[in-house]
Amino acid sequence: MQLSIIIPVYNVEKHIAQCLDSLLDQGLGPDDYEIILVNDGSTDSSSQIAHRYADQNSNILVIDKENGGVGSARNCGMDSAKGKYIYFIDSDDYLVSHSLRTLIDTCNANDLDILTFLSTSFSTSISKIETLVKSKEFRVSFGDDELSPIVDGEEYLANVNYRGEIWWFVTNREFLVNSNIRFIETGWMEDAIFSLQLILEARRMAHLKLDAHRHRFAPGTAMTSKEPKHYLKVIRDLHNAANVHVPIIAKLESNNANPEAITRIKARQQSFVFFSMLRMIESTMSFDEVKERMNTMTHIKAYPLTSFLGKDYNGIPYQVLSKLLNSKRSFYFFFKLLNPIFKLKNNSSKP
Repeated sequence: MQLSIIIPVYNVEKHIAQCLDSLLDQGLGPDDYEIILVNDGSTDSSSQIAHRYADQNSNILVIDKENGGVGSARNCGMDSAKGKYIYFIDSDDYLVSHSLRTLIDTCNANDLDILTFLSTSFSTSISKIETLVKSKEFRVSFGDDELSPIVDGEEYLANVNYRGEIWWFVTNREFLVNSNIRFIETGWMEDAIFSLQLILEARRMAHLKLDAHRHRFAPGTAMTSKEPKHYLKVIRDLHNAANVHVPIIAKLESNNANPEAITRIKARQQSFVFFSMLRMIESTMSFDEVKERMNTMTHIKAYPLTSFLGKDYNGIPYQVLSKLLNSKRSFYFFFKLLNPIFKLKNNSSKP
């Protein structure tokens, strides 16, 4: 079997059929690939839809489990996978028709640990402040060839505006198992940490200029929900992701790794802090917790944002906002000025 596709499923009854239909429209035989649906305790009709597809397609397997979060669901799917390669996709996203064969053939022809490809996003629904600076571009600087040169993970990171999500690459299952890398089973930034750790382990990695994936921004998802408790959790998870980067960066520096790769990883670490600061202004977080968290980010050297601006974050909105936020004094001023306005707005919008 060439490929295992792992899909965590939780309350996605509106979109899961489109995802599965796209995966079945790939021109592949059922013996070529398997689709593992991990039903993570859904309370809507997602489980019934998943089982209906499994009843009708021999290469679809449904695993029902108690809710444990997306990291737990992906780990569960990994443990059951049998394909030569593994691909993770979210249940509200989908693939372009007949794209999987090209990805599999490219991996096989070049003996790759990881193959990345292009994705297009649609249906934006995010924070008004984040809308000013959120970029959907995916820039690759290896040249104009259809397939980039094959490089190790460090060189890839030095050249490419890599993504934290896990749906823009296919990975060799043996390589993944041997790496002993697993998803963190708490929090929402588990894919960003997983992706970075995996890339750094890769010895043969390349990028294919194939726009194969469609990513949906939808209201109520983990990263778009404005529900106050969830919003606070996202902020805390962003800080946790920044903290997890500390030993990764320290190890690379002690090993005299590619300095361009280190710079890029530091920029990504500080991006978590940058976006958390924007979210804090809109949140119900107390000022005391804001100060405590900013002191922690300073202690781990993820703040001030000395490495944030660069290859990946360089637009005018980034430059202006990072300058305004790059001292605690000015950030605290804007927090005290704007936070009551957002709190009033949120309270007035409640039924």
